Amino acid sequence: MAKNSLNRRFRYLYLRLIRLRGDPHDLALGMAFGIFAGMTPIMPFHMVVAVALALVFRASKITAVAGTWICNPLTIYPIYKYCYHIGSSILGFDINKGILSSVAEMDHALDLLYTMTAVLGAGGKAAATFLLGGVVLGLAFAIPCYFIFLYLFGAFIAWRSSRKLAKA
Repeated sequence: MAKNSLNRRFRYLYLRLIRLRGDPHDLALGMAFGIFAGMTPIMPFHMVVAVALALVFRASKITAVAGTWICNPLTIYPIYKYCYHIGSSILGFDINKGILSSVAEMDHALDLLYTMTAVLGAGGKAAATFLLGGVVLGLAFAIPCYFIFLYLFGAFIAWRSSRKLAKA
């Protein structure tokens, strides 16, 4: 019975993807905003930021929400680790000294609760480090992803139109 429910859910998601409407630019821009927001260390607010950016720039809100799933339980540790390393190198902090030493221990911790406690316990310097690193990492991923998804959504829409013409 669970297998049937899982098949129904995948079929539903497939049909939603097939029926996705919009200009490839709007869809790709929404995905880029979602990926950008997903790379920032604002864990409970990824979707809110992605949808707000999509509203301001008139992009697809659905793909913006989908793009935030780049940050998931499997990828959150490396994303946050690189946010910290990028931010600390830009700001010139030594990751093994001073107030940021509790965050440097993340190399040994795979527990999400421990990681979040270490980040929050490190103070304002760590927050600035993570935010700066997250913005840089988000831009580094979102810009190329926009062009990749622009091509993919354009090809998908062209495929869907040719399929409709073939049926008619």
